[in-house]
Amino acid sequence: MTIKKSSKSSWRNCFMKPKTHEVNEPVLEKNQEPALKSSVNRISYTDISSSMILEDLSNSLAGSNLYVFTLAELKVITQSFSSSNFLGEGGFGQVHKGFIDDKLRPGLKAQPVAVKILNSEGGQGHREWLTEVVFLGQLRHPNLVKLIGYCCEDEHRLLVYEYMPRGSLENQLFRRFSVSLPWSTRVKIALGAAKGLAFLHEAKNPVIYRDFKASNILLDSDYTAKLSDFGLAKDGPEGDDTHVSTRVMGTHGYAAPEYLMTGHLTSASDVYSFGVVLLELLTGRKSVMDKTSRSNREQNLADWARPQLKGCRKLSRIMDSRLEGQYSETGAVKVAELAYICLSHRPKARPTMRMVIDALEPLTKYNDMPVGTFVYVAPTENKVSPLPSPKNEENKDGIKHINTHHHHPHQHDRKHRRTRSPAVHSETELQRDLSSGTNSPV
Repeated sequence: MTIKKSSKSSWRNCFMKPKTHEVNEPVLEKNQEPALKSSVNRISYTDISSSMILEDLSNSLAGSNLYVFTLAELKVITQSFSSSNFLGEGGFGQVHKGFIDDKLRPGLKAQPVAVKILNSEGGQGHREWLTEVVFLGQLRHPNLVKLIGYCCEDEHRLLVYEYMPRGSLENQLFRRFSVSLPWSTRVKIALGAAKGLAFLHEAKNPVIYRDFKASNILLDSDYTAKLSDFGLAKDGPEGDDTHVSTRVMGTHGYAAPEYLMTGHLTSASDVYSFGVVLLELLTGRKSVMDKTSRSNREQNLADWARPQLKGCRKLSRIMDSRLEGQYSETGAVKVAELAYICLSHRPKARPTMRMVIDALEPLTKYNDMPVGTFVYVAPTENKVSPLPSPKNEENKDGIKHINTHHHHPHQHDRKHRRTRSPAVHSETELQRDLSSGTNSPV
């Protein structure tokens, strides 16, 4: 006689409850990146399957500091997932804000949290939820969102994260009727996201993020960028392998062309996606633009913008108008050059994320920002201008026109500065500059 296990009993033991005592974090020197936790015994993506022994998985995560919450506890934390606590919804499901009381678990401090609920009818399922737990349960870095715990009860799958008060980069950058992100903040966000990707790529067991995009970059109160949503992450190639073969998944507009064509996944695929996000920060446009408002040529941001990245004059035409000219020209040119090489159709020509960090860090210190925004005020008829009378010009009909256009001195200087376009570099030259750690002339 065959005994059929109920889904309730099988998923109740989805994980054995790991120990919830706090493990002391190693003390880091200044500018030192934290090491991958338990990198020697880290569970790989290939270990995640329906046939694996769940107790083994639970034992491997025992030192991860993850807390196992009950569904009843999460209902209390979020006020029964009330609409007033609703933060948003993605492919995984709805996200609600909650607050953990310091009496809920010994050692767990009182804090706001974000609770993500897996939509059983959505495109992502239990395997993606499990992948998220496995990766974020073992990875710790200032530029990765912190997974606090999870709930695996009956058919319910939930994840509990640290709360990120600024939401996603997508919301901050593209939300209507909101204040535009300043240039310095955009550079800071790009640098933080780059550090998160570099940490994944340089780990002892490298990880390919596979879904790097603006909506997966979350921001804390100081606009520190943290990567979230690891449901599509994959372990990098091992041994002599040059790539990981997998079915194509991700987000249209961000995925690298070679990955779309072949299914061959490498860390260079993440670098391409990073280049697309750099374009979004430069232009204020989405990776896939609205068909109704753009021509067919402009629907894919990378295809449309990449030819405009070489040269100051071309770049000024595509810079985000909401910046109102308030950005470092030198910094913008260098970010554009970096985006250009990240978006190369030759994966080997793209820089590593460590090289990207080295290129971005100096840009946080650039201060060649225009002073104020130039506003032209037309003179009135009844008011005599204190300036010298402009030169009168006579057209062929004998009608004299007065040239009343005056330049603000700062605007005049800036205009002439822009005529000195930076030298145009080839991909090979840009790659060499990044490898040597030098900055190309501007």
